[in-house]
Amino acid sequence: MRNLPRTTTHDWSTVVDTAHLADVRARAAVLAPGGAAHLLLEALAYPAEEAEEQDGGTCVVKLLPDGSILVADDGRGTAIFVTDGGPLRKPVMSTRDVRFFDGAGATLLPDALPRRGMSVVAALSSWLEHTNRRHEGAWTQRYEHGVPVSDLVPVPSDGSTGTTVRFLPDPALVAGAEVPDASVVERWARAWPALAVRVLDER
Repeated sequence: MRNLPRTTTHDWSTVVDTAHLADVRARAAVLAPGGAAHLLLEALAYPAEEAEEQDGGTCVVKLLPDGSILVADDGRGTAIFVTDGGPLRKPVMSTRDVRFFDGAGATLLPDALPRRGMSVVAALSSWLEHTNRRHEGAWTQRYEHGVPVSDLVPVPSDGSTGTTVRFLPDPALVAGAEVPDASVVERWARAWPALAVRVLDER
């Protein structure tokens, strides 16, 4: 595909990097030593970054009965590029974040562990559902261990923008699949003052 956006956080020319995802799974203990709690913070780092760029934002975290975690923000939504073949979403789930993954520009998350990127969450989750709402339209897509298992499926637009990610950490890959209490998640979220986080524990 020609004339794709330049690489700032992810390489648009690669939709799925299977070697990268396999590497994450092989090094799960190194890349996510904090277990599911660390994966939640990796997911929260993106709406926090968006909130800082947009002078504020909100996010809801739901801890669900099946062990999955939902993170929904009111940002601009994951970037979309429209090609002749239809919409192409920035491949944040299935390719490495070039800023953080290799460690050179990594920042520490509130658990004092390095940020690696959203692909770590996707690769170490049995499944992940990504719903994206932008002014250009709204889509959802499902992944299993970081690999898309559905196309971008259009969903009705409700006029809002934002990103919703729901994922189920794979206990066979993530040591410590338990998520801490809501109060702990809320305390960690204070590290990002631009993002107002509400945690609902529905377990």
